Amino acid sequence: MHYLAKTFVTVYIFQLTAGYADGQLSPRRVTEHALEDALKLETLNAFVRLTPEQALQQALESEERYQKKQACGSLDGVTIAVKDNFCTQDVHTTCASRMLQDFVPPYDATICSRLKQSGAVLLGKTNMDQFAMGAGTVDSLYGPTKNIWSENLIQDHWRIAGGSSGGSASAVAAGLCYAAIGSDTGGSTRNPASYCGVVGFKPTYGLVSRHGLIPLVNSMDVPGIFARSVSDCLEVLNAVAGPDRLDSTTIRQPYTRLILPEVEKFDLSTVRIGIPKEYHCPGLSSEVLETWSKVADLLECSGASVRQVSLPNTAASIFVYSILNQCEVASNMARYDGIEYGHRASDERSTEQLYALSRAEGFNEVVKTRILTGNFLLLRRNYDHYFEKALRVRRLIAEDFAKVFEPSPAEDRVDILLTPTTLTEAPLYKDFASLTNRDQCAVQDFCTQPANMAGIPAVSIPIRLSRAGLPLSLQLMSNSLNEQLLLSVANWIEAQVGFDSLEHKQECKSSA
Repeated sequence: MHYLAKTFVTVYIFQLTAGYADGQLSPRRVTEHALEDALKLETLNAFVRLTPEQALQQALESEERYQKKQACGSLDGVTIAVKDNFCTQDVHTTCASRMLQDFVPPYDATICSRLKQSGAVLLGKTNMDQFAMGAGTVDSLYGPTKNIWSENLIQDHWRIAGGSSGGSASAVAAGLCYAAIGSDTGGSTRNPASYCGVVGFKPTYGLVSRHGLIPLVNSMDVPGIFARSVSDCLEVLNAVAGPDRLDSTTIRQPYTRLILPEVEKFDLSTVRIGIPKEYHCPGLSSEVLETWSKVADLLECSGASVRQVSLPNTAASIFVYSILNQCEVASNMARYDGIEYGHRASDERSTEQLYALSRAEGFNEVVKTRILTGNFLLLRRNYDHYFEKALRVRRLIAEDFAKVFEPSPAEDRVDILLTPTTLTEAPLYKDFASLTNRDQCAVQDFCTQPANMAGIPAVSIPIRLSRAGLPLSLQLMSNSLNEQLLLSVANWIEAQVGFDSLEHKQECKSSA
């Protein structure tokens, strides 16, 4: 038997910074402990690159600010990890690919610069599916990320962390950091959050800047936030949200800091909860269904209005998402030609040969397949039949949400939609790998990608453990820019269920 390291992260962010302020805790010591734990838990493969020199320097600067009573924000001294598709100045940003294996950005993504301005300590870059194309964090140049909740971390008997932001989710779940940044295109934050038993939040499209996020699907990409609690997620959101002149898609109105109401004073009697019948779909496990029903009953018994609603285009959503995803991927990946930056093949007999070999060597099969499929769908003879038709159905999907959030008459309106996040608990790697990337994404993203199509906010929160001792989570969605109510309801549910994200098994069986 071997034992996983006991984690230091046992308090919430506001408790941590309070400890810094009164001198009971030290940013430097907390950072050192986090780096030590990350090395002890290398078997998880959560990080592709730690940045100890930068992190310790940031921690020392934070410690000096606290000593001078000049803390620069609610994240001062808080350890945070960043997914490897966000540009970080002077730190490799690879998208877990050979194509960008040697790419060192000369600038920070806006979300990273705002975290630094808030005093956060950035520990390093986390693992992901190559170019964020996947739902398991198994298609990475650096190997797969493992789930801390696995009964066994050896051979093929471990559980996947989910994807494509599995490294960030695994790091938070293992207690290696207080929060982490991921990206969410079709559920890439909420999916791994569900499997790893942490909170995963996708804000309204445009609320958080995408500048410096290496794009997958520009019209759906959103920076996401992982934390162990809803309140910790909100602390990070308050630090990074708001307009950005470097990103024309950000919402121009000034961002107002959100404050969660006290759980005891939160009035559920005015909240209307919708249960979309289409999310009761094939493949939904009995345990997830039971969890969904119990939380709906809990809300209703506590005064909320709960009723069934319909989102009729949900069944088509996964197909529309797949088409639009591949079309935008084909466009975005065209920039990687081996000339300006990225991997360059050694064969330079001709420009065409250089392009072809650089891309063949730099991309894995998943990326190549999406590029080829996307280009096929964008051919003149296919454009109207696939791409334009998918755009029309995407509008219908967005209208489905508008009809339940903003109907006429107003009595039919709901404020929050309650759904599963994933259809099952985290699968074993050997079971997950038995299906193709495309088939897995079609299953894993079923409940999550409609929110990206509509641009609305969504959050996944862990509820309880399955009979196998693995986290089961639910998803809440609300109307655009309704983060205040969304997170308030999520915070209330979190308080009622009392799930502890760090209560995973601390020992794993190992073969002799």
